[in-house]
Amino acid sequence: MAQDNIESTLLENRRFPPSDAFTRSTRMQAQTLDQLYDKAAADHEGFWGDMARQEIDWFKPFDQVLDSDNAPFYRWFENGELNVSYNCLDRQLETNADKTAIIFEGEPGDVEHISYRELYQKVCIFANALKNQGVSKGDRVIIYMPMITEAVVAMQACARIGAIHSVVFGGFSASALKDRIEDTSAKMVITADGGHRGGKIITLKETADQALAEGCDSVETVIVFRRCGNDITMQADRDIWWHDAEKNQPEHCPAQAMQASDPLFLLYTSGSTGKPKGIQHASAGYLLNAITTMRWVFDIQSADVFWCTADVGWITGHTYVAYGPLATGSTMVIYEGVPTVPDAGRFWDVCARHGVTIFYTAPTAIRALMKAGDAIPKSYDLSRLRLLGTVGEPINPEAWMWYHEVIGQSRCPIVDTWWQTETGAHMIAPVPGVTVTKPGSCTKALPGIDAAVVNENGEEITQANQGGFLVIRKPWPSMIQTIWGDDQRYKDTYWPYFDGKYYLAGDSARRDEDGYFWIMGRIDDVLNVSGHRLGTMEIESALVAHQSVAEAAVVGKPHDIKGESVFAYVVLKGNRPDGGVDEAMTAELRAWVADQIGPIAKPDDIRYADNLPKTRSGKIMRRLLRTIAKGEQITQDTSTLENESILLQLQGKA
Repeated sequence: MAQDNIESTLLENRRFPPSDAFTRSTRMQAQTLDQLYDKAAADHEGFWGDMARQEIDWFKPFDQVLDSDNAPFYRWFENGELNVSYNCLDRQLETNADKTAIIFEGEPGDVEHISYRELYQKVCIFANALKNQGVSKGDRVIIYMPMITEAVVAMQACARIGAIHSVVFGGFSASALKDRIEDTSAKMVITADGGHRGGKIITLKETADQALAEGCDSVETVIVFRRCGNDITMQADRDIWWHDAEKNQPEHCPAQAMQASDPLFLLYTSGSTGKPKGIQHASAGYLLNAITTMRWVFDIQSADVFWCTADVGWITGHTYVAYGPLATGSTMVIYEGVPTVPDAGRFWDVCARHGVTIFYTAPTAIRALMKAGDAIPKSYDLSRLRLLGTVGEPINPEAWMWYHEVIGQSRCPIVDTWWQTETGAHMIAPVPGVTVTKPGSCTKALPGIDAAVVNENGEEITQANQGGFLVIRKPWPSMIQTIWGDDQRYKDTYWPYFDGKYYLAGDSARRDEDGYFWIMGRIDDVLNVSGHRLGTMEIESALVAHQSVAEAAVVGKPHDIKGESVFAYVVLKGNRPDGGVDEAMTAELRAWVADQIGPIAKPDDIRYADNLPKTRSGKIMRRLLRTIAKGEQITQDTSTLENESILLQLQGKA
């Protein structure tokens, strides 16, 4: 638990107040925001209870706002009944039936506009198809799809009938998919023949077949959507085409009444122990914060065209693609491919052609597009944009300024949002029209969120710019419920210190003289690569699974585009390569990791040594490895190392 004091070296004095014109146009005014903060501070439970009654359509009212008797297994809105899909679709039919819900654009250029009435029909038909295939309330369904409208339809259909979905990112390998199928004991897998990404067809069905060939005995049915028309193998008595499953299914499907705390979905995130964690989110609380943050942070209005570029395989794509926009009756854009196909202007072209007003993306994408130059975005009409957002990792001030000046043309506020898979929705973020922003800061916690920076004793750090542990001190509606099938791991991971009273975010942070939060990095061994959280232990386990590898350690290395890159130290079973370099083995190991976990986890650097730097008790000194990966001089105490001479090998000097 001990942690050295963290002194901030980042001094950022630029401030950007919202313009008077923008402030006049926003739903949230300073006085209203102050009232929300005051009400939440005075009556935490009453505040969230009122918000839940205001924002959610209930089948049966709840009789208790928060049940803390079995903390940290908090339960919100007990005995209330609702359906998340009903709140996203049915209640829009009265006033928004003909409004566009989704503007879909495929990477090849195909475009589709889908109204709320059409989306409702699609979801109902597919929900009936799921029921016809034997899926019922409480069953787990794996969704392994490209970023297309049907991925959202599948999620909504599961929610409609009470099945628990678990979306697996389409870039993950067969091994990673298999792990998630087996951990959930999924009854069904929903996939596609393929998806368009990076100018190629990603063969999703083929990967799913590989996963299912290795076990996964719980899976009874695989539904396959025809997206690309590539050749695939359909297994008799297990596989069925999406369009065949939908034949003769009615266009109405009653929404299943769900208890507020019933699981809505499981989403797997990497853990430092090597085994991915199935984050379990409840129906009502998750929905509530998806709605409130759409209103508070994105200032969503009826005329907006909202585009969150995240894949539904990540939490951002759940909250700000599949659920939040639809629950607020918004029009959103879904884009299938990457931002550089056919060229680095694709994002700006999509924004211009579809009239995007709110654009939400990751700093890694911003940095990559920034490197392509200013001329490309300046060649597109981005005048409709009114609000920009960032998600996934802290954004460095240089990228923030480019985003502000070139994309936002110095008129669009930027909402830099801090949150996690486990929090379900934004926790710390600006409220546009009210908050003065600073490049690189996620500013202040939202109403009803009690975030703080504390020392190792749980005491709040009041000194400005003194780093510590970022914690949340009171429960909030969209919080993680548990880790699927492992309550003890949930307690050990998120409530390990401070007598189990504070949620430990796993990030270090500081607060400046204005009380603004600045995220300083992870306190555990989880990497943030291109906005994706990857557990070092998962990558290390994949490396060690190779027949030539005896041991491996993985750390993050700062990267201009990705935020962090994967840097691996490997001990081979045979002799260390001469000079610590073996290009053929490095290529083989990179391909191996891509196959075991997914291309996103491939090490950018692999360095070979006879051993790893360990203490005499056998603990790997990861701080040393991080220092070496950065190319910095070692200033730490190395007296506890079992073999100090190994450092020269690790530095490539021997």
